[in-house]
Amino acid sequence: MNALQLDEAIILNALREVIDPEIGCNIVDLGLIYNVRTAGTKARVTMTLTTPGCPMSESIAHGVQMALLNLEGVEDAEVELVWDPPWHPDMMTEEGRHRVGMTPR
Repeated sequence: MNALQLDEAIILNALREVIDPEIGCNIVDLGLIYNVRTAGTKARVTMTLTTPGCPMSESIAHGVQMALLNLEGVEDAEVELVWDPPWHPDMMTEEGRHRVGMTPR
């Protein structure tokens, strides 16, 4: 796969492998990913965390960067952590709500 074939769906699928260890759900279904962009061989993700004081922030950001760099065609990966808008449980996908027990299957 070359960089031109990278799209948001491929990147989001790779990011589903990154799990918030305190919650036990992937960061995509938690609604933590705000934006995905590619330019050539560079991938950039803008994301947040469930709380600004998240003790796993560095670990999660590193996991995102590694997930991006493991994609064929990505040579550079940037992860930007933002706090605006603040995360809220309403940002979770239906699958995320199921995974954390907010809604029955």
